Amino acid sequence: MSLLFNILTSILVYYSYVLIIYIFLSWFNARQTSIGHVLGRICEPYLEPFRRIIPPIGMIDISPIVALFVLRLAGLGLGQLSSWII
Repeated sequence: MSLLFNILTSILVYYSYVLIIYIFLSWFNARQTSIGHVLGRICEPYLEPFRRIIPPIGMIDISPIVALFVLRLAGLGLGQLSSWII
């Protein structure tokens, strides 16, 4: 059971890294590259609900920050759940 929680936590950490890389690519306008397209297919399904709920403030889209925060909370919750179960 501990192995399962470790794998899930690792997946959440790696996904947050992928999100951060995707966000940086958007700053440098590099989403049109092949790597940008692959990361977009991975990240956009997760970011889209946050973009629908949170409107941009001027030219700044804060929805990725909220999405990373929610992902971090999920990781912390998973850690607490694993310590409670095991």
